[in-house]
Amino acid sequence: MPVKLPRPVFDANTSGGALGALPEWDLSDLYTATDAAEFTRDMTWLEKECAGFAADFQGRLAALDAPAMLECIHRYERIESVAGRIMSFAGLRYYQNTVDAGRAKFMSDCQDKITAYTTPLVFFSLEFNRIEDKVYLELFAANDDIARYKPVFDRMRAMRPHQLSDEMERFLHDQSTVGASAWNKLFDETMAGLEFTVEGEAAPLNLEATLNLLSEPERGKREAAARALAGVFGQHVKLFARIHNTLAKEKEIEDRWRKMPSPQAGRHLANHVEPEVVEALRNAVVAAYPKLSHRYYALKARWMGLEKMQIWDRNAPLPDEAKRTVTWDEARDTVMSAYEAFAPEMTTLARPFFDKGWIDAGVKPGKAPGAFAHPTVTDVHPYVMLNYLGKPRDVMTLAHELGHGVHQVLAAPQGEMLASTPLTLAETASVFGEMLTFRRLLAQAKDAAERKTLLAGKVEDMINTVVRQIAFYDFECKLHAARHEGELTPDDINALWMSIQAESLGPVFEFMPGYETFWSYIPHFIHSPFYVYAYAFGDGLVNALYAVYEEGLPGFEDKYFDMLKAGGSKHHKQLLAPFGLDASDPKFWDKGLSMIAAMIDELEAMEG
Repeated sequence: MPVKLPRPVFDANTSGGALGALPEWDLSDLYTATDAAEFTRDMTWLEKECAGFAADFQGRLAALDAPAMLECIHRYERIESVAGRIMSFAGLRYYQNTVDAGRAKFMSDCQDKITAYTTPLVFFSLEFNRIEDKVYLELFAANDDIARYKPVFDRMRAMRPHQLSDEMERFLHDQSTVGASAWNKLFDETMAGLEFTVEGEAAPLNLEATLNLLSEPERGKREAAARALAGVFGQHVKLFARIHNTLAKEKEIEDRWRKMPSPQAGRHLANHVEPEVVEALRNAVVAAYPKLSHRYYALKARWMGLEKMQIWDRNAPLPDEAKRTVTWDEARDTVMSAYEAFAPEMTTLARPFFDKGWIDAGVKPGKAPGAFAHPTVTDVHPYVMLNYLGKPRDVMTLAHELGHGVHQVLAAPQGEMLASTPLTLAETASVFGEMLTFRRLLAQAKDAAERKTLLAGKVEDMINTVVRQIAFYDFECKLHAARHEGELTPDDINALWMSIQAESLGPVFEFMPGYETFWSYIPHFIHSPFYVYAYAFGDGLVNALYAVYEEGLPGFEDKYFDMLKAGGSKHHKQLLAPFGLDASDPKFWDKGLSMIAAMIDELEAMEG
């Protein structure tokens, strides 16, 4: 998955200390080295097979019968698998140390070669989409073997109104490595190289370490970190504005050529979700701001004895919250026991991540920020990246990313073309894993104070996942609309950012000078425009799912595993129907948001 918003802490020692030994990736299941014979073999095969595929099938797709089309699909899927293995290996090495020039060069060289090798394949989707509907439907009704691939090609054919000429599509494919991809790398490398001088810290810190200080108990330390972030972001804001301007303009040009009705339309098509469903989610969350974030932060301000909250107070621990460090072994046992209590199969699926080098947990110089689970390819296994340094919220991050990993393992038998889950459903297992872990901890709370701490932490996480991400989505919508009218100065982007902050966070907040630049470090805006609503979608979906689970739906566990095993083979309506849920119903989102509101109700009752 793309990198999530960071929730890290800092300690350069990854092999021991207070946290215990932290695992590192063993990438040998992909390739043993950059010069391994298997790597060279696969690169050579890929170049030859891409050319051979085009020679065998270009200009012939419409005339293929079902057996010949199935052979064509299997060959295309194999190409995707080999290319995916190469780029997974190159990408994971790079994310381990994004400032290492050798790793950056290796990834760029791999990307350049694969882009060149796969250019002959551009014809495939274009020509496929020109097959007449009658022929297409008959072809995929021929037998079960080919019918199982129909969801992939249904999604491909949804792009028919937006595809360009063959020549133009080949041009866009060829130049992709010097377009958005190059600006993405500039952003990543700039962020990884930033250093923040925080008052009271002995040495400059990286972004991970500095963001972590925003959740420290000492208010002065939080303020110092916030001001250091604002200072450095301000120094680089022209570069970040240039990156955003360029990417938004590039997207606007391509969208215009493709006749996309809106900047968001491409994301909705990729997610296989209807625009009105996303709009219903967005409207439900915005309408709920007063009863969620506004109400909770006003409550938190009272707990902290503050009339006004500053931005460095948003993720502060509660005044009576005991500061503690969670060792890696304790975190692993907490998550695994929660998974075990739900279904032993979950533990069996999760165990290899810990035992076989599928997790890279420690914070290291140059390592990418945040956390993700990368599915790699279906004939290998996922890899999880964390920046783990022992805060209770880091345990939730482990539960989250491990949920992704389990989901990816379960979906892998679908094969390369069907395993990938649309982003709107990709967060299901991860958020459900968090919820299982939270509920287990809540049930084990020793007293009311511990219960309050756990509830408040979960509410804050859900506000960050739902309210903040929808606010981010609104910011992106405003930014892309404004860029359509012309170049945006840093001040223009700052103003757009601030226009959604008070609305989403509430009247209890004041905003320090410099906070207007905090849009600049969020990677989703760069890597995956309009990705962020998927987090709110996933959280709302899981809250509704968990309510069904608590209500005791017969066979829930089996239905849940069936949903994860489906990968991208079914639409969200089909996947949610066994649970009696429908995401196109606006009341569906209210069901999920009500769970958050109920937790705030309990916290308010504790205060009284």
